[in-house]
Amino acid sequence: MINPRPSIHSNFWVKSMLKLFSASFLTMFFTASSFAQDPNFYIFLSFGQSNMEGHSKPEPQDTVANERFKVLQAVDCPDLDRIMGNWYTAIPPLSRCNTGLTPGDYFGKTLAESLPDSIKIGIINVSVGGCKIELFEKDSYESYVETAPGWMKGMIAQYDGNPYGRLLELAKIAQKDGVIKGILLHQGESNTGDKSWPKKVEGVYDNLLSDLGLAPDSVPLLAGELVSAEQGGKCASMNPIIATLPDVIPNSYVISSADCEAIADGLHFSAAGYRLLGSRYGEQMAALLMKE
Repeated sequence: MINPRPSIHSNFWVKSMLKLFSASFLTMFFTASSFAQDPNFYIFLSFGQSNMEGHSKPEPQDTVANERFKVLQAVDCPDLDRIMGNWYTAIPPLSRCNTGLTPGDYFGKTLAESLPDSIKIGIINVSVGGCKIELFEKDSYESYVETAPGWMKGMIAQYDGNPYGRLLELAKIAQKDGVIKGILLHQGESNTGDKSWPKKVEGVYDNLLSDLGLAPDSVPLLAGELVSAEQGGKCASMNPIIATLPDVIPNSYVISSADCEAIADGLHFSAAGYRLLGSRYGEQMAALLMKE
């Protein structure tokens, strides 16, 4: 005759298995959650030459942080207690250890103020003063580096000799944490007069999207004008070429540098100029995001 009542040993076995299953499930759940991509963490890649790198010294008002604005450190900076590949609250410098204020600083602050409090902003900045856009061409950058001046090679070396590779490496880290929503570019002084510049930018843009597994033309590219002629810009003649970028990359937008104050060298913006230019990057991106 079969005993309809389970034995004490059977009950113990069932309870043990349930506990084991529950523990395993919770471990899997929290492990997955801890590495889950946050759809409310908006990531932006930025690159270029000295104006994106940051030329002017930050002033006290520029060091006021917004806790919703983060930077993914591009190089090790022991004096700043920053390690490459880690997130920090975004205060200048955003590029390398001794760089200055950039358009990215006020891009992030403006965007954070424009979006709901539930949204965090993350920026990556890999820039090299004086470089041509060719430095970011992944299949031919080595030949460019070979002929670069010594002072530039020192900066390039901080990105293990491959700024595009470092930008891509950091972008892949960032993709584990959030969603890439845009790309910021400020470059062109060293390509002044080069009418093929928009096509070269397109090549870098297409490579980034492809290497990051993003659909073609799916991410907006914001490109800033150089110091304007009204501000004594020595490379202002490049701005009409930059203006043609949307003809080549449909999902691109040119950010005006009109009235953005420059310094005496005619190449770089003052801190006030970076604030205005950066806020325009932020306003443009906010307008695009609000259409989603």
